[in-house]
Amino acid sequence: MKIFSLFGVVFLSLFFTSCSTKQTDLKTVEKVDLERYLGTWYEIARYEHSFQKDCKNVKANYSLREDKKIQVVNSCTKISTNEFKDAKAIAYSVDETNSKLKVSFFRPFYGDYWILDLDKDYKYVIIGTPSKEYLWILSREKIMNDELLNKLLEKITSLGFDKSKLIYTIQE
Repeated sequence: MKIFSLFGVVFLSLFFTSCSTKQTDLKTVEKVDLERYLGTWYEIARYEHSFQKDCKNVKANYSLREDKKIQVVNSCTKISTNEFKDAKAIAYSVDETNSKLKVSFFRPFYGDYWILDLDKDYKYVIIGTPSKEYLWILSREKIMNDELLNKLLEKITSLGFDKSKLIYTIQE
């Protein structure tokens, strides 16, 4: 029940919002090699939402299931209590590009997970939703150098996201 309270309520709104038929001009990367994408990603920055409030050391781990869907495990440490939290989800690609995924923490509700920018060596990624309500910058490393971060901030601005809404994640 604690996991639900941490990640649950707002994810439901994410799913309802991103399942809408709203048109978007947001473009994703051309192709994602899911095998290379799997593994651990550390959150560098995000748009704040209640399901991640009070979180530090945020990371996501992606692994391939036997049914070819992706197992997602998001975790964080609560800043106020130092308590570890995690939430599990299932994701699947909606087309052969693997750049647009659907993710569900609470089936049957699925939300959009669009890969908007991806390093050629799979060292960083920008994830967003067509509604532009959700945004994450993830990295294979816990810390990102300022030069790269500034480049990614320019990129999200060019995609129509408001960089002033970003919360920078504490990674220890």
